Amino acid sequence: MARSLDVSRLVDPHSKATEISSRWEQWQSYRRKWLEEKKELRNYVYATDTRTTSNNRLPWSNSTTTPKITQVYDNLKANYTAALFPARDWMQWVANDKESNTLAKRNIIQAYLETKNRQSDFRNVVDKIVDDYILCGNCFATVDFEYNVTESEEGLAIPGYIGPKLVRISPYDISFDPTAADWVSTPKIVRSLKTMGDIQRMVEDGDEGFSKIFDQMKQNRSAIGSSAQTEKSEGFIADGFTSIENYYNSSFVEILTFYGDLYDTYSGTLHRNRVITICDRAYVLSDVPNPSWLGSAPIFHAGWRSRPDNLYAMGPLDNLVGMQYRIDHLENLKADVFDQIALPMLKVRGDVEDFVYEPGGRVYIGEEGDVGPLVPDTTALNADMQIQILENKMEELAGAPKMAMGLRTPGEKTAFEVQTLDNAANRIFEHKAHKFEMEFLEPALNAMLEAARRNMSYLDVVEVTDGPTGLALFKNIQRQDIMGNGKLIALGSRHFVEKAKRVQTLMQIIQLKADPTIGAHLSGKRIAQIIAEELDEKSLFGENISVQEQLATQTSAQDAQADNMEDLDTKSKLGL
Repeated sequence: MARSLDVSRLVDPHSKATEISSRWEQWQSYRRKWLEEKKELRNYVYATDTRTTSNNRLPWSNSTTTPKITQVYDNLKANYTAALFPARDWMQWVANDKESNTLAKRNIIQAYLETKNRQSDFRNVVDKIVDDYILCGNCFATVDFEYNVTESEEGLAIPGYIGPKLVRISPYDISFDPTAADWVSTPKIVRSLKTMGDIQRMVEDGDEGFSKIFDQMKQNRSAIGSSAQTEKSEGFIADGFTSIENYYNSSFVEILTFYGDLYDTYSGTLHRNRVITICDRAYVLSDVPNPSWLGSAPIFHAGWRSRPDNLYAMGPLDNLVGMQYRIDHLENLKADVFDQIALPMLKVRGDVEDFVYEPGGRVYIGEEGDVGPLVPDTTALNADMQIQILENKMEELAGAPKMAMGLRTPGEKTAFEVQTLDNAANRIFEHKAHKFEMEFLEPALNAMLEAARRNMSYLDVVEVTDGPTGLALFKNIQRQDIMGNGKLIALGSRHFVEKAKRVQTLMQIIQLKADPTIGAHLSGKRIAQIIAEELDEKSLFGENISVQEQLATQTSAQDAQADNMEDLDTKSKLGL
């Protein structure tokens, strides 16, 4: 008879771990439908034919997919990235008091974040987060402080990256209460998988209590992995594993990290603003106060199209799945009609001998016999117009920039009319890019600065650009240099749009300056300085530089003329 094992008695879980596990399961159940929708969307974006999509159930012989939804995704991603980081100075320090508003303070803080962003591969991380913003409509990230120091064989400490770092969280690895009033107030649980080797390393760096938990984890794997039958195991099955035996026989350990307020129903205690890490959905590895000075969990979220009373936002491609389905349906319907015209079914009537349907073949027909094709209705061949209409609608509904593909509306227009239409057409795209900056980039940047202030106990080196010369200077800084009352703001998308408007306006001002009655009241020096700033070419502007260059040119010309006269005079005296 098979031996039955009561998992709950064997595991003997901690009450906090049980509470966090049940919350994870509850919140996961809220978003089952959302996860299925994202899976279908992902299949369409990366499909090479309709056999991997919901179109595979249609009775067509052709399985071509027109990757319009993929093109919209690529278009949005390229333009969002270009708008968020249009120039090097895409972020700015805004002070709240006089002491924090000095030029030196502003330059040091901005230079510190720029240096750390470059060293920690910040833009590539944001690039992956923009993927989530488009594909899932929701993106998540946290901020960590890394202190990587490697010891060489000679015992020397070799520093790696030291500083704050943006860490992407997959939308599939975070769970929260979607009915909460706002993102900051809702508790959050982040899931990750580690190996037993990773846990062993944590034990070696941890305390004695940690070692006891690790011994219990190994004992559970030995007992449950060899048992023939288990009971009451549902609460201990990690996501992605078919059974508790499958989980414990693997080399992985599920880690759930809880952020927020937790009410322990067993002890009747409310734990405020905690960071609690559990493993195997049974044991508490750590339970510490949230160390962030910001007063909330350093986990950030942005949604593309917010829903009322639901923290899970819609994405720009969500409404386009059905339209992509329709495009593929029409395209394959048209292709099937072409096939039927090229190789039609035959109608056989009367006495007809068996024959081979082939080019140049012969058919022997008896009296009153007949063979003819069954010609399909060719109306389906007009589907190209419907497909074109659907593709244009998909671009508009996703909020893609109208001029992103180099197309323009028909008719002659002035430069002002073109600029006006372009600004109006791109309003949705600009709004969504600005929304990403305000909801995600700005809180993440300020959390990186907070993590640096909290953990910085050493001298660091930042790269500062010298204004007059444009040379890169390296300066030693300490914690006090980056302390201040203010915040960092992201100006990328606003700078991207406003810069195009200002350059267009400057071109019009230059034309107006040609009128003497207007030009007398406009500063040519200031216009030249603004143009150099807008083009981010500071070396382009120099006070009275044109006069100095003309003087140098005239001097060179006079020197050349004098050398030529002297040469001619010498040749004349020599009779040459």
